[in-house]
Amino acid sequence: MLTLLLVPLKNISIFFNVFRYITVRTALAGITALLLGLLVGPVFIRWIKKRRLGQEIRSDGPQSHLSKKGTPSLGGILIIGATLVPTLLWGNLANPYVWLAMAGMLFFGLIGLWDDLLKIRRKNSRGLGVRQKFALQLLLAAAIGATLVLMGLEGRFDLRLSFPFIKQWIPFLGWLYLPWIMFILVGSSNSVNMADGLDGLAVGLAVVSAAALTALCYITGNAVWARYLDITFVRSAAELTVFAGAFAGACLGFLWYNCHPAQIFMGDAGSLSIGGTLGLLAILIKQEFLLVAVAGVFILESLSVLIQVSYFKISGGKRIFRMAPLHHHFELKGWAEEKVVVRFWVLGVVLALFSLATLKLR
Repeated sequence: MLTLLLVPLKNISIFFNVFRYITVRTALAGITALLLGLLVGPVFIRWIKKRRLGQEIRSDGPQSHLSKKGTPSLGGILIIGATLVPTLLWGNLANPYVWLAMAGMLFFGLIGLWDDLLKIRRKNSRGLGVRQKFALQLLLAAAIGATLVLMGLEGRFDLRLSFPFIKQWIPFLGWLYLPWIMFILVGSSNSVNMADGLDGLAVGLAVVSAAALTALCYITGNAVWARYLDITFVRSAAELTVFAGAFAGACLGFLWYNCHPAQIFMGDAGSLSIGGTLGLLAILIKQEFLLVAVAGVFILESLSVLIQVSYFKISGGKRIFRMAPLHHHFELKGWAEEKVVVRFWVLGVVLALFSLATLKLR
């Protein structure tokens, strides 16, 4: 939006020509998102406290977490707002990918917000039922998937599936792309939701993943870099760099208030929107398989729950981990909360760097 106002001013001064460049607008979007989070955060926290919209804590979790009951929740609203506003300001709003990314983030966040508000109203940790939440996620993922398939049939989205390290086989899926998109979106949104259990853990990992995806969006949308690295070139993906940069900045701003001891929690509004956004960005830039590394810790957290539940049923009540998701296992082993968080962040950084390194290895 601001680009439309600033770029024409290049006739007055050549300086204004810099606002044409994606790199400049990405940096400005990230800085704007960070400042929005830092400046609006205290006001938002006071507003939440005044209305007593506090977090409810599960009684079957670690007992050390019970003291966190009543901590202001609904921080996901702050993350979403701090991402969308800078994107509207610095992004190219003629790009349909940008609108799709913003819509996906917003609607996944609304599902989470509904869940959060039910928990607050009922004054317990049970919001939407598991089936209800899963059904809503499936419906939203199906709507996004159907939109992308229809765009693909019109030639505005690539319906071929790209495999890392495999250059010759790129199958065209057509409508078969729909279940694949649904699997990615629902899986990624739930993975972040499961990892949101310690102060700063999920949003810190989100900063790392969003930063990696910002780089991937730029590379994928740049014809020279895409050709050099032999990856699928997606012309419209270049503008997603601005959105991804704002996303990373918003998460970083929220981390300022969410680090231990947390002044506010993101709630499901935050975790579902973050997870859905990570998955959607990976789909739009044709790097779905790379999401395994970009969001590797989130996936490990999700797998730990799946393994724990499956083994519990098969073995007749035995457990592999002391508690799932995985971060609770290390807590019960005696690790301090801060140590678990920082070490998971380190692992997230390593996996994100590996995801970028694979581009050259190909």
